[in-house]
Amino acid sequence: MLRRRRGGRGRFPIQPKIKIEPFAKKMIPEPKSGDNPIVIDLAEVEVLRLVDLEGLYQEQAGSSMGISRGTIWRLLASAREKVARSIYEGRPLMIGLQSEDES
Repeated sequence: MLRRRRGGRGRFPIQPKIKIEPFAKKMIPEPKSGDNPIVIDLAEVEVLRLVDLEGLYQEQAGSSMGISRGTIWRLLASAREKVARSIYEGRPLMIGLQSEDES
């Protein structure tokens, strides 16, 4: 899955190395009608695994994935926000699909 830059300027982001793909592809909370799923990409899931599950520092996770610590921080903040939004809003969390904005 390729990551895309947002907007029309700047360099293309470095493609992070994903070592382990998650077994689950989605989390489905209690169903509500008309809920749009929240999409979290594989790079965000990998950062959650490395930092939150394996306890690596952001610098170590960045080295492991071949990206900067700043990018790790951004991916981690985005992933945590999406997981929290899914839990508190009761929206499905889809893993690995590409999307522009989940609000």
